[in-house]
Amino acid sequence: MLADLIEETGASAVYWNRCYEPWAVARDTAIKEQLKERGVEAESFNGSLLLEPWQIKTGQGGPYKVFTPFWKQLRDIYRLPGAVDISDDLPCATDVRSDDLADWGLLPTAPDWADGIRAAWTVGEDAARDLLADFLDGPVADYPDDRNRPDRVGTSRLSPYLHWGEIGPDQVWRAAVPLLDKGGATARGAESLLRELAWRDFNHHLVFHFPEIATENWKSQFNDFPWRDDPEGLAAWQQGCTGYPIVDAGMRELWHTGWMHNRVRMVVGSFLIKDLLTHWRDGEAWFWDMLVDADLANNAGNWQWVAGSGADASPFFRIFNPITQGEKFDPEGDYVRRWVPELGNVPAKWIHKPWEAPEEVRSQAGVRLGEDYPEPRVDHRVARDRALAAYKSLREEEPD
Repeated sequence: MLADLIEETGASAVYWNRCYEPWAVARDTAIKEQLKERGVEAESFNGSLLLEPWQIKTGQGGPYKVFTPFWKQLRDIYRLPGAVDISDDLPCATDVRSDDLADWGLLPTAPDWADGIRAAWTVGEDAARDLLADFLDGPVADYPDDRNRPDRVGTSRLSPYLHWGEIGPDQVWRAAVPLLDKGGATARGAESLLRELAWRDFNHHLVFHFPEIATENWKSQFNDFPWRDDPEGLAAWQQGCTGYPIVDAGMRELWHTGWMHNRVRMVVGSFLIKDLLTHWRDGEAWFWDMLVDADLANNAGNWQWVAGSGADASPFFRIFNPITQGEKFDPEGDYVRRWVPELGNVPAKWIHKPWEAPEEVRSQAGVRLGEDYPEPRVDHRVARDRALAAYKSLREEEPD
């Protein structure tokens, strides 16, 4: 296909932005070799990361495996590239044979499962720039706290646009850096946003240097972890029917919009892995299929972080309690009410643990457990003890 396009246009050079996934690196390497054999100039550029994976190294000359020193080093050495004015008269090929995209029939029709995604997102570079401008104009000041509140619009929601190249991390950095001079909450929010950009880089650097992290446990002792085979539990989690409202709200938000709030991603990940003892790969695969910002490096890296099997991973004893997480970060239950409407009339005191509500309260709210809303899939206290025992046995077997 590329060879045909070069033939048709008479192109003497091909330029593109690099990707860092293992298969993309192999593809691009092969393309460069083939183009150069044809006498066609081939060059790729960095358009998606702050720093190339080979531009940042530890004192020993290797890649970083822990985020905090990575972030400190990136903060020290990163320099914004010079701004370039885009010409209104860029040369381009004309009269190239092309298909009508609508003829490809890519959009779903029966059922139209993308309706919620279309309603939630506006595609394009203009939309990305508008989102960034709106976020930096006010919400950024509350970002360190509100980024944990799914009941508020407190995040930039730029992740899909960064993944699909509709905005670059350099653009976000350039727009946010001036806020550091304002001091106070605005500066703290801007710094927190820059740190999140660096976390994104960190995961991409890991998958570049250690491509096996995309599919295999980073820590090999997790190959012996006692995962459970529980297809019914996995299906309940995927469908948002676990009986834990904050988990179910997140999974339904994902199904409807193709996105999920970051705090809730951690909660649902912890529930699948540590409450249900289901392999992180099953969660990673579901997110890969469902997320509009699905990204190999971030997806695998973050799932392994939750599991404890990854680089700079969450400690084994960090097991999110879905009740207290809901009560802390969705205190009035607004997020749950939006995505789990069958609990809409449950008072805030009980909305994250409806099974503990008095029968009279549930009756007045129109909730019959096991009929209108499922009973909890597991008892979190029992599941937590089971997970801790599994992790403890793994740690005892860990080689010196």
